[in-house]
Amino acid sequence: MGERLPKQYLPLAGQPMIKHAVRTLCTHESISRVFVVLSPEDTLWDTYDWSEFGSKLMVLRCGGETRAQSVMQGLRQMSVDVGSQDWILVHDAARPGLDHNLLDKLLDVLAKDAVGGLLAVPVADTLKRADEEQRILGTEPREGLWQAQTPQMFRHGQLLAALEQAGDLVTDEASAIEKMGLRPKLVESDSRNIKVTYPRDLELARLVLENRNA
Repeated sequence: MGERLPKQYLPLAGQPMIKHAVRTLCTHESISRVFVVLSPEDTLWDTYDWSEFGSKLMVLRCGGETRAQSVMQGLRQMSVDVGSQDWILVHDAARPGLDHNLLDKLLDVLAKDAVGGLLAVPVADTLKRADEEQRILGTEPREGLWQAQTPQMFRHGQLLAALEQAGDLVTDEASAIEKMGLRPKLVESDSRNIKVTYPRDLELARLVLENRNA
């Protein structure tokens, strides 16, 4: 992002970006607890006011160097508060556009699913594979391809076991579950659930939030 602040704390619609995701999760009636996994060196969290979320919000200062490490260590620490069969939703702090409608859809579709799944969108653009000189090697068929989003929703015990087995070889929770031979379900989302990756994405996220609150 080229910013002084860590991405999750960049200002967005008058709040640190992470607060939008936290508020959506904390205000959903079907979610009983929201855990935020932070780096032990994070000194910024305490400079903001989180009191509106009360005891539903719990901070775990056990984040690792990778997403997989952070999720795995968070799952271990929260084991005293959740059961192995409880559903866990893993969400990116950099996806401020998540709303209750998308959460409802994910929860409804997966409530009785044996594996779990994730929000995702079908790939719409033509995909090109490039070489090291960024010249096209070929065009990839997009039929059946989806772009993974979050939340990704799995049972606590199964997800923890999957991540412990997969190590840092996976970039999302669904990949770890796949390595166990299971097939997570794709729940169709949309572009409002944008992940802020580049500076221009902040403006798109702001428009999503403004439209939602209009």
